[in-house]
Amino acid sequence: MLSFSETARCGGARAGEVTTPRGSFATPVFMPVGTRGAVRTLSSADLEDLGAAVVLANTYHLMLRPGAELISERGGLHRFMDWSGHVLTDSGGYQVMSLEPKLDDTGATFRSTYDGSTHTLTPERAVEVQALLGSDIAMVLDVCPPLPSPRTVIESAVERTAAWAARARAAHRSIAPPAQAQFGIVQGGVDLDLRRASAARTREIGFDGYAIGGLSVGEERYERLEPLQATTEMLPADRPRYLMGVGDPLSIIEAVGVGVDMFDCVLPTRLARHGTVLTAEGRLNLTNARFARDDGPLDPSLVNDPAGRWSRAYLRHLLMVGETAATRILTLHNLAWLFDLMEATRRAIDEGRFETHAEAVRAVWER
Repeated sequence: MLSFSETARCGGARAGEVTTPRGSFATPVFMPVGTRGAVRTLSSADLEDLGAAVVLANTYHLMLRPGAELISERGGLHRFMDWSGHVLTDSGGYQVMSLEPKLDDTGATFRSTYDGSTHTLTPERAVEVQALLGSDIAMVLDVCPPLPSPRTVIESAVERTAAWAARARAAHRSIAPPAQAQFGIVQGGVDLDLRRASAARTREIGFDGYAIGGLSVGEERYERLEPLQATTEMLPADRPRYLMGVGDPLSIIEAVGVGVDMFDCVLPTRLARHGTVLTAEGRLNLTNARFARDDGPLDPSLVNDPAGRWSRAYLRHLLMVGETAATRILTLHNLAWLFDLMEATRRAIDEGRFETHAEAVRAVWER
């Protein structure tokens, strides 16, 4: 089963190691999103070359196409993807927010984005689907309201998330493979009291790890840190903490500073599709005319950049003529850049200089 060991601490930031029957990975860690079983434009071989430790897959989409049962018949998601690293599957909770389904105490009923068919996702069905997928880490089904929302909406989300979490935990103990870990999810918006109450109730149920949901869903960045810290302070120190849906460098560093270990986001792939890259200078949009004659690499400071052999001018040209190779190359770069940031962050914690490292990140990304 999953275990977590803290290997270094610097202030509120911590470095650690998560161990599962599949192996181990170091934290803090960024997990690229492979919604339908692949990270956009990349293969499993690409992810191996980049050194990705964990890939996120989407329960909602895989449940609908090609179907969890079909994937299970093929040996599970790892074999289906030919991916030997870790896989974390979400529960479909984000779609509870984005698709605005009918909610009741039973679960969430929604129409498929593929063919309009109607489906009901219950806490138990979310467990069953993820068991069929065979992920290493499965998430409970939660209710994630957008922000801002009325307090009554946030309170209802906290109550229903807690009730669903208890059902999901019982179902997981009954039907999930022994090697699969399960994380609970804390809700509560930016309300400190609701955050603490949700964290306490989730912790009381008892999970292998704990996720922090309901942030980065419409609130300002400055509103996020205090409720985030209030949550991490309530969670067990011997379990990993996962902030869902956050991937910009400044937000990652701030969250690491209050004890968060795991992150995921579509940001690096989405930026790449729009011609934007992450660099030591900040974000650069290559469609800008100033890069048309720029013969330099995307980021000269990134050692072993998979995009380092090509110039900004050439990659801008590919973007401007709609060449799909550009999106692939920029995606490789953005993920390599984020993985490098996480490695530098782990090293800074190990060496007791996290605050200096964080200040350097702020100096670039707060402007």
